[in-house]
Amino acid sequence: MHKKTVSDIDVNGKKVLVRVDFNVPLDEHQNITNNTRINAALPTINYLLEHNAAVILMSHLGRPKGEVKPSLSLKPVAKLLEKITGKKVYFVHDCIGDDVKQAAKNLKPGEILLLENTRFHPEEKKNDPKFAKELASLADVFVNEAFGTAHRAHASNVGVAEYLPSTVGFLIEKEIEYLNKALLNPEKPYTAILGGVKVSDKIDLIQKLLEKADSILIGGAMMFTFLKALGFSVGKSLVEEDKIPAALEIMEQAKERCVNLYLPEDTVVAKEMEEDTEFHSVPVDAIPDDMIGLDIGILTVRKYTEIIKPSKTVIWNGPMGMFEISSFSHGTKGIARAVAACSGITIIGGGDSAAAIEKFGFADKVSHISTGGGASLEYLSGKELPGIAVIPDK
Repeated sequence: MHKKTVSDIDVNGKKVLVRVDFNVPLDEHQNITNNTRINAALPTINYLLEHNAAVILMSHLGRPKGEVKPSLSLKPVAKLLEKITGKKVYFVHDCIGDDVKQAAKNLKPGEILLLENTRFHPEEKKNDPKFAKELASLADVFVNEAFGTAHRAHASNVGVAEYLPSTVGFLIEKEIEYLNKALLNPEKPYTAILGGVKVSDKIDLIQKLLEKADSILIGGAMMFTFLKALGFSVGKSLVEEDKIPAALEIMEQAKERCVNLYLPEDTVVAKEMEEDTEFHSVPVDAIPDDMIGLDIGILTVRKYTEIIKPSKTVIWNGPMGMFEISSFSHGTKGIARAVAACSGITIIGGGDSAAAIEKFGFADKVSHISTGGGASLEYLSGKELPGIAVIPDK
């Protein structure tokens, strides 16, 4: 990677401010239900501790919209981090101010301090220079380790980097290394699997994939915009009417560039999006007018599996259906199984795809699961990520 990484600078005896992504899921009792994001930051945290740095961590959690919301405090994260690392983790109830400055000043090499949710301040999302300067005043060095927010220009990732010597951490280094395998010179055959709700979210990514991929497999609710563009009746299924011309253009471009763009052969339909509702599989040209398509069918899973199996590079972004409801989870599970069985480089583009592959127990059978859904989508679409662009080159 051409950006400076944490191993490129001397951190001995220094205070190092690290932007991590501890935006973890909490239950109603504020228990952390999944600590994947905490574990992902550990190699960088441990490296800094081993190299005699005092580590100051900052993160956002949820969407407090610039207000202090106790239910979105990072205090539970401090407790869990202490348990995982076996080290004392100090916690302060803000991320700027005199108390925070004092806590940072008192922090010794080999110790950890976690600041309170940066998004309790509206200045964070506005990338306010004064707020960024206050955060930067706590440390000697800045490390960005939050890939999940790298596509946003906020004070705690972009702003701070303007005031301190800055690097990326090992997690961002790994993210870029793997995503570049799909973006720059992918091994062939290269298969992209795209699902999720909206075509509009994926247009830039599809345009980029048309330059590189051999096959693009479409699923999720976005498939109905493509099917309607071809003249199929899709019942009550979700369609982005204003994106029908874009879908037609994508299919035309795929033909021109000899990219195989596949649409589902069958879909699982029901009258409502409920767990206990009746459902059955129908060909895509026979969707009843009063029904909604909520998953890809078994014939499509078989066809897509045949294409995935010999692939040397696979990128998957977006589930194949409403996998949160068991009746409509079989398509996503089938694709997860096929990706897990593929011997090529397999990259899961974060977000719902990452949640799905973990839910179905295949997380340890793929090459890389991105920690940032939006960030990986933008990076693979060829866009610059502000949180990484601001870091100086080696």
